[in-house]
Amino acid sequence: MRQRKADLNKLVWEARRHYLEDARTHLPWRATRDPYKILVSEVMLQQTPAERVIPYYKKFIRTFPSAKVLARVSLANVLSVWQGLGYNRRAKFLHQAAKIINNKYSRYDRRFPNTVEEIEKLPGVGHYTARAVAAFAFNSPEVFVETNIRTVFFYHMGGRRTLSDAELLPLVARAFRESHMEPREFYSALMDYGAHLKKQGMRLNARSAHYKKQSAFEGSARQLRGVILRELLVHHATLALLVHRIPRSREELTHELTRLTAEGLVSLRGRYFAIHK
Repeated sequence: MRQRKADLNKLVWEARRHYLEDARTHLPWRATRDPYKILVSEVMLQQTPAERVIPYYKKFIRTFPSAKVLARVSLANVLSVWQGLGYNRRAKFLHQAAKIINNKYSRYDRRFPNTVEEIEKLPGVGHYTARAVAAFAFNSPEVFVETNIRTVFFYHMGGRRTLSDAELLPLVARAFRESHMEPREFYSALMDYGAHLKKQGMRLNARSAHYKKQSAFEGSARQLRGVILRELLVHHATLALLVHRIPRSREELTHELTRLTAEGLVSLRGRYFAIHK
C-alpha cells in the first residue's frame, strides 16, 4: 500500500512537471471554455490522434461556430466539411446533438446541457466523452480515463498485469485528490504526459482489458464507406453506377450501403442512393 501511494505521488509529480514544461498549448480546443466547441473536439478525438484532428477541428468550427449554426444545415453539408477525418457517423451524431441542443436548451437561459447526465444523453456521447466535456467546459471534478491517461497509469502503476477501466478509475480519483489541481488542468496534464510517453515508445495500452487492435484501413469496410459517401456527396447514384465507379465487388457495396442506410447516413430514393436529408 505504501509503495502504491509512492507510485501515485510520483505519477502526479511527473505529470505536473511535464505539463509545466511542455503543455500542448497549441491544441486549439485548449483555448476555449465553450462547451459546444469542446464537444466537437471530444467527438473528433474519438479514435483519432490529436495532431490529425487539429485542421479538421479548425475548419469545422470556422464553418459551424455554434450549435445553432450546425443544427440549421443539411447532413450533406456537415459530411462535406468532415470528409477525410473518417468514422463519419461521428459527424451525424454531432449534427443530431446540435439539433437537440438548439431545440431543447435555447428555450432556457443556458445554451448547453450542464450536467454529465444530460450531456451523456446526446447522440454519440458515452461515459468518457460526457465527463471530458464537463471537466474541460465546466471544470467539473469528474473521473474518467482515455488512451493517454491509461498509458500514464500503466507506466507508473500497472506492473505487467491487465487492468480494466473499473480498476483504474479509483486510482485516477486518488491522483486527482493528491494533485490539488483544477479538473481541466489535471486532465490536460495527464493527457499531455501520456502523449509524451507514447512518443518515447511506451506503447502500454495493450495492458488494458478493453484493448482492441485497430484493423488495417486499406481495403477495409471503413475505407469503402468513406468512398461511397464521397461519391454521394457529389451526386445521387444507383447501385450500378457505384459498382462502375468504385473498384469493389457488388456484394461489398450492397452490404455497406445497407449499413449506411440503417445508420441514417444514406437514403434510397427510388433507384438512387443519396446522402440522408
